[in-house]
Amino acid sequence: MVIWGHCSWSCNMPTWFEAGLWGLIAGSALLLGAVFGYFLRLPQRLIAGIMAFGSGVLISVLSFELVDEAYRLGGVDSTATGFLAGAAAYTLANWLLARQGAKHRKRSGNEQPSEQEDSGSGLAIAVGAALDGIPESLVIGLSMLAGGAVSFVTVAGIFLSNIPEGLSSAAGMKKAGRSPAYIFGIWAGIATLSGIAALAGYTLFASAPPDAVAAVTAVAAGAILAMLVDTMIPEAFESSHNFAGLIAVVGFLAAFTLSKLT
Repeated sequence: MVIWGHCSWSCNMPTWFEAGLWGLIAGSALLLGAVFGYFLRLPQRLIAGIMAFGSGVLISVLSFELVDEAYRLGGVDSTATGFLAGAAAYTLANWLLARQGAKHRKRSGNEQPSEQEDSGSGLAIAVGAALDGIPESLVIGLSMLAGGAVSFVTVAGIFLSNIPEGLSSAAGMKKAGRSPAYIFGIWAGIATLSGIAALAGYTLFASAPPDAVAAVTAVAAGAILAMLVDTMIPEAFESSHNFAGLIAVVGFLAAFTLSKLT
């Protein structure tokens, strides 16, 4: 895992505070994406292409940062167990939320239901959006356990993938008639939760044995991969299916190159 040493502005910060700050920075990309999605009339294919790029970035981060780090710390058993458990837990939670109206929360078209069409879907979408973002932020805190320095590639990868997530979802929310207060309230809240999750990832596991850290990292990785396949990739494929694979490969390569240059 590539780590980024403490810079001049953060060298006097407590490490737990810095972990939370990096999580907040990565999570703020969701709010930034929501601003783009709400105020800009972007073509459906462009949104899908951006989502495909973000999917490729996250797959690269999963492969070369999270799963690789989990294997280094805990071996195959901890990594495989955590990876499957994370995917299973996310899938179950996502299935339950989908039944409450949150199935299309990442879609930028007209798939999202309005509150009038599906009472309670607004809350389900908000909870689902938080469910999508927390595992990503948790691993930022975990990445700092190795030596008190953040994994720059992990933060950059999550930041880059969060922009299309917020963009696509906010565009869909707007088309479903959700209010600006609802849309930006969700993403501002999740950005804050991202900081809290990163802080928790560092503080709760600071004294944990390597096997436990490996398992938790793998749990988060499994949840992220399940989220990708269930929510981001369908949106990417919907409007840009002829080029979605190529764009995802470009995103994967960009994150991989970044990991080797830092």
